[in-house]
Amino acid sequence: MKKTEIPFLTATDLSHKIRDKEISPTEVVIAYIERIENINPTLNSYITICSKQALDKAKELEASLMRGDYKGPFHGIPVAVKDQWWTKGIRTTGGSRTLSSYVPEKDATVMEYMNKAGGILLGKTNMTEFAMGATFDFPFGIPRNPWDIQYGVGGSSAGSGSAVAAHLTATALGEDTTGSIRTPSCWNGIVGLRPTWGLVSRYGMMGHCWSFDAIGPMSKTVEDCALTLQAIAGYDPKDPYTSRRPVPNYMESIKRDISGLRIGVIQETMSNGELDPEVKCLVSKAIKDIESLGVVVDQISLPLITHAGAISAPISFTECSAIHKDNISNNLGLMDHTIELNMLTGRLIPAQTYYKAQRLRELWRKQALEALETYDILLQPTCATFAPKIGPRPSPGTRTSEKNALYGNKSLRTPWSLLGNPALSLPCGFGVQGLPTSIQVIGRHFEEETIFALGHAFEKLNNWNKYSPTDLNERGRIG
Repeated sequence: MKKTEIPFLTATDLSHKIRDKEISPTEVVIAYIERIENINPTLNSYITICSKQALDKAKELEASLMRGDYKGPFHGIPVAVKDQWWTKGIRTTGGSRTLSSYVPEKDATVMEYMNKAGGILLGKTNMTEFAMGATFDFPFGIPRNPWDIQYGVGGSSAGSGSAVAAHLTATALGEDTTGSIRTPSCWNGIVGLRPTWGLVSRYGMMGHCWSFDAIGPMSKTVEDCALTLQAIAGYDPKDPYTSRRPVPNYMESIKRDISGLRIGVIQETMSNGELDPEVKCLVSKAIKDIESLGVVVDQISLPLITHAGAISAPISFTECSAIHKDNISNNLGLMDHTIELNMLTGRLIPAQTYYKAQRLRELWRKQALEALETYDILLQPTCATFAPKIGPRPSPGTRTSEKNALYGNKSLRTPWSLLGNPALSLPCGFGVQGLPTSIQVIGRHFEEETIFALGHAFEKLNNWNKYSPTDLNERGRIG
């Protein structure tokens, strides 16, 4: 196989070839590093590229494989990780110039687990400042969409999304607070999972909102997503909020028979006033395709879902301002203006508002969990629109922008952050401009296996993952 072809393999294909010694981990890393050096200056997917560390790790894993010490399916798999959690000896910026020189002395648990499984860190990926999702002034370059570099990639796990889509990594890790895995996965045409809250340790992570934050995989395929989750999931004594449940075999789960599954399509999300007609058409077609797989599909109503953005905002703003109290005290003027406004807004929210939001959260939780007693899976769009064009800073405070922030696009992803349910963003087609979109697959707590099985069956039916950008051309696209 030519070196230039290696980055276009799925992580699962790479896993098989490394196990069978058809390709060495060193060959894989060299192929990726060369591609990153060529394309990353255009896309700004990475903040820090770990070329030497990755090659050293690849040689170590290659030697262990030759000795018969095979660590499992993740052995030798290159990974890009969001620059939001500690990496020992490697700078960790949180996407902020205030931490541009910060080098942790230890690894976050997710890195420990990844290393133990045999993963190779290629680098730390670009992100919105402190994972807040509203950054305009990116200190390490504006992340650009590989399908068309005039367009954005979504936040806050921006670089992880573009790196996977542009084949600058085999798989990636992101973090999702109110959609920060699912949005960039949708707008970059990849598979992204917000796992059940408590499935993956957050020890060593720079948080945004304690009761929402979740680390998860962003990958080329559902199978790659399952492979990646397998490497990082599990109880961690350093994070008391992780579950002690045994971690299932996610790779086996994708082979499950899904016939007879009961699926509910949430009507309110399909009639969302911000939903682009093209996105609605593609998601509707995806729902019909899913129904053809032998599942039972019903239209259901969850009225409170339209208020999820408004419920989540005072919670996330308040918790964020508490987490970043030192930044508010010491670093105002050094951060993106919008991020500073968000932090300061959190300080102004009355305790009664935070309390009321938590009460409303419980009402929404009751309504949604009752639906999930009847239905195995819920379906809805991931995003209301395609990726937006990169342009001047939008004007904050207008009636339209505030409405959209609380009720429109925001109420498609925040419902599941409020509940902590697993939610999978699954590519389901392209608009006339060639930009991708996704359907969102929601499951019960700790039932990632079920949504993986459905996602894999849908993926085989449509092969949307076969479409990918390749090289820069005159249209400003990678593809």
